[in-house]
Amino acid sequence: MSALTVGEALVAELRRREVACVFGIPGVHTIELYRGLAASGIRHVTPRHEQGAGFMADGYARVSGKPGVAFVITGPGLTNTLTPMAQARSDSVPLLVVSGVNPTASLGKGMGHLHELPDQLKLAKTVALLSEQVSDADQLDPVVDRAFQRLTTERPGPVHIEVPLDVAAHPYVAAPIALSHTECQAGTDLISDAASRLAEAGRVVIVAGGGAKRAEGALQALAEALDAPVVQTVNARGLMHDHPLTVPASPSLPAVRNLIEDADCVLALGTELGPTDFDMYATGQMAEMHGLIRVDRCRDQLARHTAKVAIHGDVELVVPVLAASLPKTAKKGEGEMRAKLARTAALDEIGPDYREIVDILNAIRDAVPNALVIGDSTQPIYAGNLYYDHDRAGGWFNAATGYGALGYGIPAAVGAAIAAPSTPVVCIVGDGGAQFSLPEIMAAVDENLPVIFVIWNNSGYGEIATSMTDVGVTVIGCNPTPPDFAATAKSFGIPYFEARAEPQVVARKLRDAVAVKGPSMIEITAAKLAPTKD
Repeated sequence: MSALTVGEALVAELRRREVACVFGIPGVHTIELYRGLAASGIRHVTPRHEQGAGFMADGYARVSGKPGVAFVITGPGLTNTLTPMAQARSDSVPLLVVSGVNPTASLGKGMGHLHELPDQLKLAKTVALLSEQVSDADQLDPVVDRAFQRLTTERPGPVHIEVPLDVAAHPYVAAPIALSHTECQAGTDLISDAASRLAEAGRVVIVAGGGAKRAEGALQALAEALDAPVVQTVNARGLMHDHPLTVPASPSLPAVRNLIEDADCVLALGTELGPTDFDMYATGQMAEMHGLIRVDRCRDQLARHTAKVAIHGDVELVVPVLAASLPKTAKKGEGEMRAKLARTAALDEIGPDYREIVDILNAIRDAVPNALVIGDSTQPIYAGNLYYDHDRAGGWFNAATGYGALGYGIPAAVGAAIAAPSTPVVCIVGDGGAQFSLPEIMAAVDENLPVIFVIWNNSGYGEIATSMTDVGVTVIGCNPTPPDFAATAKSFGIPYFEARAEPQVVARKLRDAVAVKGPSMIEITAAKLAPTKD
């Protein structure tokens, strides 16, 4: 039996670490990776662009909780994937990008090789949490091990491995090394201190971020014990759906800021307290958080905001211990009333146009319960990010916060559907954003994925046009002509439905689309942009 090549061995290492799916476009610079892929049992999904590969891997990771993996070629393959890597870094998504690179002897020489970059590894390091080269066969195991250490401990994000063309074809001679994992261990003294402060406080507010999305049961028990309203950032939506203590509204809204500032103790769980969640209107200020207690798996994050108590650890591990450290008698107070007042005021603050859109989002949720709703930067997503109560923890996510990359929604929905094949997936994108990644729908066709692609068609970049108008700038560049989406769906070979922007109509079309059992498209005709004014 012939020895494995380094490329084959890398695939085997991924399989050993329970990688089940890889997103990638084969190329001459990744052939040695594909040599081992067919026999590995790892599923391969082919996007239409490397950016799509990265976003698919991102969506897969968010839903599965495991690292998403993308294979890309040297040069343009890697540069096309930098945008998904930046989004993953912003949203703490474990993303592994494996790329080729030119032969070792050519690197940095500027000889004009195919796909050559001056320094590909250095370029990747500007975005990746870790970027390493497999410089020789005996370096494969240490590099892969360090990559997975970084993906699975501390705060996750994008990691990059590059394999030179000559090294990829070398015989693999290194012996496997044992995997090692470190856990974030929270100090018992810190937890006791936090529990005492929470028990003594009269008005606790919990702010839940994306790091709390897998701790729903423990979070609800803690909130009930503390009689504490729970404010959810965008990546935490779906937690404690329809619970009287839930506040599914942006902490940028004045009503929610007031709720937070009125608290005498704020418990922030798995949130970086970033401005796209906490100061999206760019006022330069965030709500003052009295008696702040933070729990986060990233030490660097904990150091960026002064807190009374900073606990380094995973929210899903710390919260049950914290709850168990509280007095057995639950607090009885006005938590539910405080939450209700904040919800009512926040919904009023988003305005009538967004309230109408939230009604449509509610109709989508009720028509397709327990769905994954993945979005792009478009009006329904902006509205929902301000106020929307989803019914599935981790089931609402998009790229309209953090790095804010357009083109995310369609490929991320493909990755999500592969990670959760028995769960309905609804992808909400605008007509403008859809054109960034529309061909990726064909990956859903290839894989026969039951994704409902909802196109919000207002014939342009509606939110940008509104922002320009609000500050007295003449609207220009916001009216790109959308394609004929009915004809596009036909060319893709998928069912097409058209709906007015009315809750009952959209819900009916959603139920029709669910019955398809494969990919489909719904075009919602929204109010068109005003003509550009000279």
